[in-house]
Amino acid sequence: MAILQLTDEQIRTWTRAQKDQWWFSNVYRGSMPQLTLRAALTGFLLGAVLAATSLYIGGKTGIGIGVGLTSVILSFAIFRALHAAGVTEDYSILENNCTQSIATAAGYVVAPLYSSLAAYMLITGRIIPWWQMMIWMIVISILGVLVAFPMKRRFINEEQLPFPEGRASGVVLDSLYTGDAGEGVYKARLLGVVAGFTALYQAIVSDGWMKLLQFKILRMDQWAGMTEPWHLHERLDTYYYQAATKMELWMPNIQGVDFRVLGLRFTLDAAMIGVGGLMGIAVATSCLLGSFINFVILAPIMINAGEIAQRISPSGAVVAISRAEIVNQWSLWWGVTMMVTGSIVSLLAKPELFMSMFKKKGKAAAAEQGPDVLAGIEVPLWISYVGVPIFGFLGAWVTHVFFGVPMFLALVSLPLIFVLTIICTNAMALTSWTPTGALSKITQFTMGAIDRTNPASNLLPAGMTAEIASNAANLLSDIKPGYMLGGKPRHQAIGHVIGIFAGVIACVPLYFLLFLPADANGVRSTATLVSEQFAMPGALQWKGVAELIAKGLQGLPASALVAMFVAFVSAVAIEVMRIVSKGRFPLSSVSIGLGVVLPPESVFAMWIGALLFWHMGRKYKAAGTPGNRLWVDGCEPICAGLISGAALMGIGNAIVNVLLN
Repeated sequence: MAILQLTDEQIRTWTRAQKDQWWFSNVYRGSMPQLTLRAALTGFLLGAVLAATSLYIGGKTGIGIGVGLTSVILSFAIFRALHAAGVTEDYSILENNCTQSIATAAGYVVAPLYSSLAAYMLITGRIIPWWQMMIWMIVISILGVLVAFPMKRRFINEEQLPFPEGRASGVVLDSLYTGDAGEGVYKARLLGVVAGFTALYQAIVSDGWMKLLQFKILRMDQWAGMTEPWHLHERLDTYYYQAATKMELWMPNIQGVDFRVLGLRFTLDAAMIGVGGLMGIAVATSCLLGSFINFVILAPIMINAGEIAQRISPSGAVVAISRAEIVNQWSLWWGVTMMVTGSIVSLLAKPELFMSMFKKKGKAAAAEQGPDVLAGIEVPLWISYVGVPIFGFLGAWVTHVFFGVPMFLALVSLPLIFVLTIICTNAMALTSWTPTGALSKITQFTMGAIDRTNPASNLLPAGMTAEIASNAANLLSDIKPGYMLGGKPRHQAIGHVIGIFAGVIACVPLYFLLFLPADANGVRSTATLVSEQFAMPGALQWKGVAELIAKGLQGLPASALVAMFVAFVSAVAIEVMRIVSKGRFPLSSVSIGLGVVLPPESVFAMWIGALLFWHMGRKYKAAGTPGNRLWVDGCEPICAGLISGAALMGIGNAIVNVLLN
């Protein structure tokens, strides 16, 4: 069934009161179940699981993955199966919509854990107590909800902006419940099958799962004499290096630097293949270019020149050159320059995002005619007018108490929230892109100009404003499908808050398990935050900017300064080319910079995934064919299966290792 919507002429000429009356009379489904107990519980559980996968992928790539469509498909499949078995009534379309609101909020709320909060811990060496993490994340996320709702009627009801990602969820929901339900079942099965095979593969390459199977279940240590569990090496080149050591074969190197030191490994990483499929060939190729320039060309030169060298840690231990050391000692600076410059130039190229703050609304802003027909179902504005000052002050206070940020600076950063939220919301509404990376740097540099001595003074206020703006923009994107399908806005607001708690409760304990594990003596250290498995590129970017603000340029090697200048000029040139070509220029400076801080093996796996789906998309272009249905229509379910299967088994492996040790 086609989704009812206003024409461009009606959007342009009708007052908001007329638009609200039309929606209330033609679209609103007030009698349909929406935020029911089962919808809330399903959303909470799905949100917790999908937030865990977001945290896992965020730690690896610094990229926040959307989980809205995945939750829609899974919810549909679960309740369709339960209904077929006679266990319960089928899910309504609006119950599913509430579930995706909860799950999406849970997925987005974890972003500070692999960005600003992680950067703070890397710089200070202090592990934030779990309860402080939870309180801070919940307070600022709820503030994002409160900031969003006064904007909802303008961006969604009045201006009818597209919100492409939210609209996609609405279209999928409509097709599942009023169109071909078999297509939804097919995608759910596809996701499940791919996730199942991926989980099996991930178990075979995981030491913990194999130890559990071989030693605890099969007792192979007793009857087979095994001392170490067998598992398939995810890094496939390991087998070559083992043979090369025994047979004295050639060891791959560049200018005398071993491939393994440079991080040039061949890894069959299912999660990264899935991420690459979602990001597309253009972005993945830009990442690959950045990785190639840095690790194949520049790093060997800098190592031989002595700009990158082994060092002595504070404990007196010798720290050998590795991929992480290459990034931290030298490459981080030009990689961050590419990302920050590219983000800001691309943002400034969209003046409509700024002009909307001053736009006059003309006829649509005229006095509304008659009573407000939506007063009983919208979130009352007084809640935001009262809640924003209260939670704004509370957010500033916890930032001051927990992290030592001067109260004045925490309060000064609050007015930036409204400006950044409007920009973020416009970007999300028009492109499904939230420029939080660029916007957070505005706060970082602003706060850093006031206080350069304390890195927390720019990190945490920037993290706070970025999270609030992002949360508000994402909430409005979640509300878009509800508006399209006739849902009650209050229910989605409540659902978003439920999702915040689901994500925080699930992911903060998991964060300590994955990134801050205790050693044999029960001691945790921030040294484990960045590892070969989890590169934490998002945190490294935040850390790099904070250190640049605090220390200035004088502490950097001359070669790093030259690289930063070249990166700055290159980023500007690339973004100008993208603007002039109206997006057809294939390279992205932000993605090139991301390729610098990501492990090369992960970048290559992402590129393989992107190449696979790009090739299959070209091969099966004809709509309606089995190949098109699998590789084009099924791209997102396949990628979601790869990511969720690998992430959940990877998380499970960490838990098994803790229990067995």
